[in-house]
Amino acid sequence: MKYVKPLILISFLSCIVGVAAMVGIYFYIKPDLPSVTVLKDVRLQTPMQIYTKDGKLISQYGVKRRIPVKLEDVPQELIDAIIATEDSRFYEHHGIDPIGIMRAAVSLVLTGEKRQGASTLTMQLARGFFLSREKTYIRKVKEIFIALHMEQELTKEEILELYLNKIELGHRAFGFGAASQVYYGKPLDELNLAQIATIAGLPKAPSLLNPISGPERSVERRRVVLLRMLDEQYITKAQFDEAAGAPVTAKKHGAEIEVDAPYLADTIYNEMVEIYGKEEAETGGYQVYATASSQLQLAAQEAVVRNLHDYDERHGYKGPLGFLWNIPEPQSKDEVIPTLSLSFDVSERVEKTDWNRDALLEVLEEVPYIKPLKPAVVMAVAQRTIDVLAVDGEEYTITWDGLDWARKYITDFRQGEDPDVATDVTQEGAVIYIREQDGQWRISQIPEVSGAFVALNPQNGAVEAVVGGYSFYQSQFNRATQAKRQVGSNIKPFVYSAAIDSGYTLASIINDAPINQWDATTGVAWRPQNSPAEYDGPIRMRKALGKSKNVVSVRLLRGVGLRETVEYLTRFGFDRDDIPLDETVSLGSSSHTPLEVVRGMSVIANGGYLVNPHFISKILNESGDELWKANPVWACNRCGNASEQGTPPEDEDVDIEALLAAELNRDAQLDSVDETVSTEERITAPQVITSQNAFLVGEMMRTAVRANGNWSKKTYWLGTGWRARNILGRTDIAGKTGTTNDSRDTWFSGFHKDLVATAWVGFDNMNRQLGRATRNQNLINKNPEKFNWIGNALIGTEDGAKAAGPAWIRFMQRALEDKPHTPIPVPENIVRVRIDRTSGKLTRRTDHTTLFEYFLQGTEPTTYVRDDEVVDPATQDTTTTPEPEEIF
Repeated sequence: MKYVKPLILISFLSCIVGVAAMVGIYFYIKPDLPSVTVLKDVRLQTPMQIYTKDGKLISQYGVKRRIPVKLEDVPQELIDAIIATEDSRFYEHHGIDPIGIMRAAVSLVLTGEKRQGASTLTMQLARGFFLSREKTYIRKVKEIFIALHMEQELTKEEILELYLNKIELGHRAFGFGAASQVYYGKPLDELNLAQIATIAGLPKAPSLLNPISGPERSVERRRVVLLRMLDEQYITKAQFDEAAGAPVTAKKHGAEIEVDAPYLADTIYNEMVEIYGKEEAETGGYQVYATASSQLQLAAQEAVVRNLHDYDERHGYKGPLGFLWNIPEPQSKDEVIPTLSLSFDVSERVEKTDWNRDALLEVLEEVPYIKPLKPAVVMAVAQRTIDVLAVDGEEYTITWDGLDWARKYITDFRQGEDPDVATDVTQEGAVIYIREQDGQWRISQIPEVSGAFVALNPQNGAVEAVVGGYSFYQSQFNRATQAKRQVGSNIKPFVYSAAIDSGYTLASIINDAPINQWDATTGVAWRPQNSPAEYDGPIRMRKALGKSKNVVSVRLLRGVGLRETVEYLTRFGFDRDDIPLDETVSLGSSSHTPLEVVRGMSVIANGGYLVNPHFISKILNESGDELWKANPVWACNRCGNASEQGTPPEDEDVDIEALLAAELNRDAQLDSVDETVSTEERITAPQVITSQNAFLVGEMMRTAVRANGNWSKKTYWLGTGWRARNILGRTDIAGKTGTTNDSRDTWFSGFHKDLVATAWVGFDNMNRQLGRATRNQNLINKNPEKFNWIGNALIGTEDGAKAAGPAWIRFMQRALEDKPHTPIPVPENIVRVRIDRTSGKLTRRTDHTTLFEYFLQGTEPTTYVRDDEVVDPATQDTTTTPEPEEIF
């Protein structure tokens, strides 16, 4: 008994010393302790997600993958697994677990190593927010004090929810919502018990125990988690046995991308970085919604890819990527046999028997994989079919329909003979690309030609689709927004608008004759020519734009004035610095991006208003609260100012019934614009040209996309973009082709009243011409009457109608397929009178020598054509070429 009192005293003194020591330590480290009150409104680093207008995920940006989850949305099995494994007394302690601390202390004394940390969930959370993972005593002490503070400030539920979303779980996944997506590609509520136990075991050592990097260790850790759940009676023995014996099903998944639109996503990402800075943009959890819908964006991407492949196929096949066996010998000293660039040596495998399936797939895995192309090896060649093994392990038979286009490429202007059998195209052992088109596989190649496409809502500038090239994964340069290329005849609608503003009319007669202009400073004559070099003599302005007459555009510029025309072009949003101060501007020598061109075209489409292109419709925070919403300027003809009148379906040879039909249907107008903003709240865009001017230019552009006149009366002629009307079968569209010198840049721009789009095709090498395609009889035989409308069978010199136009047409086929034909609203002060087809004067005739034409009221003709002035095309022979006009 004599030792009892001293022992009690020593214990008491030890307790006092211990408490004093803890108090001392607390005050020593207190200045370094963070305030845990910030956790009340903590903002977890969450990646930015970009969605289409209709809510489909396009892309995700940020180093850390995190998908925040609410506690009530977390499966109870996961909560049970975490508590059983990490902190079984979570709901009993106040931030630290004395039993766990004693266990760790005993382990330290017995082993001399810090094997057990005794960290509760609260302590782990404290370390995750405020400390590092280093195993030091001072860190552990800080961890304890922070955990105690956290338990005072937060409820158990708040601590658990923060833990579920904060903890690091490997492969850049932070939080269990992200881990579920990364390892299994599905949300938490779709995981089975084995999968739940797998991710619940990750906090201990995420880089070592995750099922991708260490599947065997992951299975062992999963068993530990399941044993703890069994011990705590969260699961039954039967559940344990089933989950413990389950196979490993994890594999790395990216974000659940629903629409692969990288050019659109990259444009929006760059805007967000410009606004918020890179770190904040990538970690702020922003949910950004594009102005583009998934339907139109995909339609644009598919149209561009299909069009580039069509161009590429009609110019010929460049051959395989390399050979694995049957390696051919060079036929000349200049011929180079293509070889594959591989990370391993295959030079000794020269026979087919040297290759098994796995070895072939190993080679194909190293070939660049650019969608929609798949690397493949030719396994067998029959008379008109080939069998291939693709990189995905699938075997395909490619029929003659997928081979018949592949005549040899010689140059951009020359192609080889049409293939007759499969051996004319390829051979066994060749490594090739294949792709699927219209449900059939075909031999293919990466197009060297480039393209771009952009579509706008002309009423408010919302970008409906943007495509910057064939593949973002091949080239991240966005040609739709960054590439300034010469626009060619796409400039003419704006030049003609300037002419109308200066008093010209659609019936004004301009001399379509060659021009020779001597330049005394250079000693060279400038001779602008039509393309093709055909001249019609005196011609009405409507017809001149429809046929894209170059010399008429030059004469109109002269009539308006060079400086006046250049300044006028800036009304459409073009940068003055990009417009040369010389007469070549009338032929499109200025360089602009497709986005700038489509913005200018929207002025004509919307009645004269300059809208601002924008890509983002709204921005939400990580909680889904709206932070910002676009409030664009609007073309005010949507505010109820449009005339009630409508145009008839045709402009030449129209009868009174057509006029009445258009008038009766004047209210049948499609309204597809965003109505979430009331007309009273809309900001009106600046009106840069009159609605009458825009209407008249649009009328000329409608002429350019159709066939005009009457064949039997010899008044028939084609607009340069006639394929658009023929294929789409619509009267409510307008457009303009564009081709630069030597076909280095080709364009097609056009619109429906609620959608305006521009397509561009050319080579990134600005010196390379698009060339011409000769007849491939294999392709012509498939559609003898319409082979030259659209597709890979087009022939002749490449121009805006053939190279760029098909992309616009294919897009509009999808975009307008569910939209009814819409009468074109006619502004006030526009009149329609019958004129003589040749002279543009008034006429009292009603036969094929006349037509109806629109005029701004007060500009219509005042004199009638005399009978001796009337020219009847039906009685005319071939037209003689007008003499050149010499200007010295």
